[in-house]
This record gives sequence, C-alpha cells and structure tokens, in this order.
Amino acid sequence: MIVSWNTTNACNMYCDHCYRDAGCKAEEELSTSEAKAMLNQIAKAGFKIMIFSGGEPLMRADIVELVAYARERGLRPVFGTNGTLLTLELARELKKAGAMGMGISLDSLDREKHGRFRRYKDAWDETVQGMRNCKEAGLPFQVHTTVMEWNSSELEALTDFAVKEGAVAHHIFFLVPTGRAVSIEEESLRAEAYEDVLTRIMKKQQTVDIELKPTCAPQFMRIAKQLGMNMRFSRGCLAGTAYCIISPKGQVQPCAYLNLPLGDVREVPFDEIWAGHPVFRELRTLEYKGGCGTCGFKKACGGCRARAAYYHEGDYMAEEPWCLYHGRRGELSG
Repeated sequence: MIVSWNTTNACNMYCDHCYRDAGCKAEEELSTSEAKAMLNQIAKAGFKIMIFSGGEPLMRADIVELVAYARERGLRPVFGTNGTLLTLELARELKKAGAMGMGISLDSLDREKHGRFRRYKDAWDETVQGMRNCKEAGLPFQVHTTVMEWNSSELEALTDFAVKEGAVAHHIFFLVPTGRAVSIEEESLRAEAYEDVLTRIMKKQQTVDIELKPTCAPQFMRIAKQLGMNMRFSRGCLAGTAYCIISPKGQVQPCAYLNLPLGDVREVPFDEIWAGHPVFRELRTLEYKGGCGTCGFKKACGGCRARAAYYHEGDYMAEEPWCLYHGRRGELSG
C-alpha cells in the first residue's frame, strides 16, 4: 500500500497544473514531532511505500530526519520532487538516511517548454542536474512527466532520455482538473487521444527495460491485457483501496486529485481514518455507476475516481468520462 504526504505547500516553482496550488508555505503545517507521530500511524496501518511530496518536499528543513525516521519504522521512503534542489550533497544525505528513490519531474525535452510549464526559467537544466546528482550518489531515480496535448508527441523520446540518464522508470501522469489545473482543463487529453497515448506507452514498454507506468489513467491495465502484456501492477486506480494522500496540515483524502478531506491526523489517528471512514469503505466496494459499473475490467482498472468526481458533480463512484472502451467494447476487446 502507498501513502503520499504533501510535506509542505512551499515550492520554488509555480506550475500550471499543480493540484495543491503550491507556492507559499501554509499556516499550521505538521511539525516534526507531529509528522513522526503520523509516520508511526502510517506504519501501524500496514502501509509500505511512503511518498514525500509537496509543494517541494526538499524545502522542509527536517526532511532528512523524517526520511530516517520513516525508514526506522519499516517504511520505504520515496519522493516526488521537481529535482532542482537535489545537490550532490543532499542526494548523498538522503540515500544515507534511507531514501529508496526519487521521482523527478520533466515534462519536455525542450528547455523553453518545460520552463514555461513550470514557471521557472532554469527548470530544465537544474532538474536534469538533480537526476545526475542522484545517479552519482547511487540514489535511484525515475522520471515523472505530466502529459498534455502540447507534449504528448514527446513521450517516447522522454522515455529514451530517461533510459539514457540512468532512470529506473518513467511514470506518465494524466491531468485531472483540480487546484491550478482547473484553469488548463481544456488542454487535457480526451477519449480518443487518451486511448491512443496509453496504447503508445504500453507498446513502448515492450521495447525498453525500465518500467513505464501511466498514472491517473487506469485504463492502461485493460490495454496491457489486450496487448497480452504481463504487468506487475494489480490494479489501475488505487484511490481509497491501496492509496491515499495527506495534506501539509494533516488532512487525509482518497487521492491527490480527489479533494475530499476525510479526517485530520491531529484529531484522529491516521490508521483509524484509513480503516473506518465511510468514503474509504464505499470506494472499496467497487460498486461504480455507468460504464465503469458494468465493465469487465473494473477490478483491474477501476476508472479514475477523481476524474469521475470532477465531471459528475462530486460523485466519485460515477463513470470515468474519458474511457473510450465504454462505447466501443466489441471493437476494443479483440
């Protein structure tokens, strides 16, 4: 099971698609002692992978201490970062503390396009240097790319770049309108392009040794099965079933893109929220509506619950809107 903690709302970038609307540090973010108490509860709940994300997690002064504490509790500390603050010294400190991997965001091979999307002039060079510092420190890293209409043609080349730089994986994130991303909703992929890009990613996976994984596009599980591929993943959308996220202030929600606070770790232990909240319980029933409810791939895929909620007035059990399979099952099942 995987849990992601937005360690801070502070960030040195102002990305167009940020689901957290990050920038300035939020008031009343979890302190070091509160974070350690939460990590104890996360371990008690049976989680294994602990993602430190943000904002920009490397802006927390206590981040190395918290990584070491998480590792002591039997968790696997990994990161979601823009990579620009990853000096060689910090990469070595994080590895020594027990960090197991860094997810580093790179959205284009074009310096100008990446910098414009991230609202940070030198983003490309500093991010790639962060990757190279990880490699030198012996700290595994993977490349994270948010796919939009404007960069969808670059995905295979970005995978080749990830291989060249020594990444262990390339994870490709599909836009869900939340936070600042609401303002660029029209740039997200629709059903035909969504299906095409996922198929391209799965076919590219057959040509490279590193792991490729679409995120917030659970239909990749169905496409992989249709292509006869064996994936190590058991399910597409994990929201509320094997994954959740915690905000900088300690609010628990089903996923990063489903802004539905279910409890505060300062008031109720995380393990109790995870085990007992009615929303988590409902998500675990898999009793979806519309095409997702009748789909033969619903256990493997599940549809994106956050995208379902956005396009169906908050109904997170509704049909995934951008799945082409709903209306073309006969054609796509062969």
